[in-house]
Amino acid sequence: MRSFANLAEFTGAIGEHLGYSEWLDVTQENVDRFAAATGDLQWIHVDPERAATGPYGGTIAHGYMTLGLLPAMMRAIFEIRDVTMGVNFGLDKVRFPHPIRVGARVRGGAKVTGVRETPMGHLAAVRMTVEVEGDPRAACVADTLSLFIAKPEPAAPSEPAVASVASAASAASEPAVSVGQEGS
Repeated sequence: MRSFANLAEFTGAIGEHLGYSEWLDVTQENVDRFAAATGDLQWIHVDPERAATGPYGGTIAHGYMTLGLLPAMMRAIFEIRDVTMGVNFGLDKVRFPHPIRVGARVRGGAKVTGVRETPMGHLAAVRMTVEVEGDPRAACVADTLSLFIAKPEPAAPSEPAVASVASAASAASEPAVSVGQEGS
């Protein structure tokens, strides 16, 4: 796992490949559970007999199930120690160029493609590539967006620990920031 002390150090890794997660087994049981939870019961996912004669030679994982694995893969690849939290902010682009057959093993690779500071925190773009063991083709390529919130700086001894009512009211009246806006 790649460990960054703070957001500045993480920002310095733009353009770097951070490594890979562990291999994960894609089982029929997991695919069936995902299908039941989402209502996507298409036969290519849940009917091994019929899928054996279909275009993929067996059942395949859902694309959205693959996306659902990305947060755990990212946590296995890197950490930023000075953040209070990181939240999924969305995706810019997702492709599923090759299916993932049930019974395969997959892992994710991460590359930092951008970081910018916003009033809400640091918005990080990380390209996640999901690979199938033994297959050179990518199964999923997703440009993920995560919002990282830095831990607050400790208050200086001479400063009050609680912000004044006027400061809180002023902060609450500032407009929200969308992805397309630049931070100030």
